[in-house]
Amino acid sequence: MKLKGKKVVVTGADGFIGSHLVEHLVRSGADVTAFVLYNSFGHWGWLDDSPAEIRESIRVIAGDIRDPHGVRNALTGADAVMHLAALIAIPYSYHSPDTYIETNIRGTLNVVQAARDLGIERVVHTSTSEVYGTARFVPITEEHPLQGQSPYSASKIGADQIAASFHASFETPVATIRPFNTYGPRQSARAVIPTVIGQIASGSRKIQLGALSPTRDFNFVADTVRGFVAVAEADAAVGDVINVGSGFEISIGDMVKLIGDVMGTEVEVELDPARVRPKGSEVERLLACNRKAREVAGWTPEYGGLEGFRRGLEATSAWFSEPQNLARYKTGTYNV
Repeated sequence: MKLKGKKVVVTGADGFIGSHLVEHLVRSGADVTAFVLYNSFGHWGWLDDSPAEIRESIRVIAGDIRDPHGVRNALTGADAVMHLAALIAIPYSYHSPDTYIETNIRGTLNVVQAARDLGIERVVHTSTSEVYGTARFVPITEEHPLQGQSPYSASKIGADQIAASFHASFETPVATIRPFNTYGPRQSARAVIPTVIGQIASGSRKIQLGALSPTRDFNFVADTVRGFVAVAEADAAVGDVINVGSGFEISIGDMVKLIGDVMGTEVEVELDPARVRPKGSEVERLLACNRKAREVAGWTPEYGGLEGFRRGLEATSAWFSEPQNLARYKTGTYNV
């Protein structure tokens, strides 16, 4: 199916990736409903910062993904749903794991149940590379074993299985996208790239971090957004899981050096024990195989390899370095 002209609901539309996805869909000609987390201030999260023409083009519904009635209301009349609403911070999942079960698993159940009952044409469910745990082989294909090394990743494995079960049991047209580590403007400072960039942009030259040896496959947000659209539009993706990753691997330590080079400064890293995951919970290595994304959905990264990663970091650091953007972040505070 093509999304142009279709009624598309985006859950988690107020978040980092969700807001970028909403903007892309609107510009591509979709009729977008943004499902955002209810708050008494009437804030739409990052959508409040979207251009006026975007905000005026969307329908916004405030609710809670854990509430099946609000979810059903938001999905009524939709052709497709992009399900991004989730709790994602790994350290907070050590602190409050029950909230991850309710939000990530029950929230996904609410979406696929409503989609089944309402006859929605396409559901794109968002997974995460964290479900793979530390790589047993690389590059990581979609057939890699799933390993719940944190309450967060365990909740996402559960959510993935709920989504898959509805396709197997009821032929609900669910496709699962599995993004590797997305970064870019608007990302939470709980993630490592905004943590480093934010501290440097605030004037610090001693960066507080956790482990430096783990490797990650970082995916610029524009590529992730394109991945969502590609998976949604690929009929062959229904009932399947599709990795969306750059296919480029870099250690956290080398990433810090590259950010310093991009931002024209030398930095020193200081270990902050509070930022270190429990030993058995740390994911030591992630590197995506994106062959299926290319073959099934026609997606390839535009920010792949070292050169592409550098371009993505340049765009990200430029955004965070703008005073009005940096002011939104408490760069000297570690928020779980």
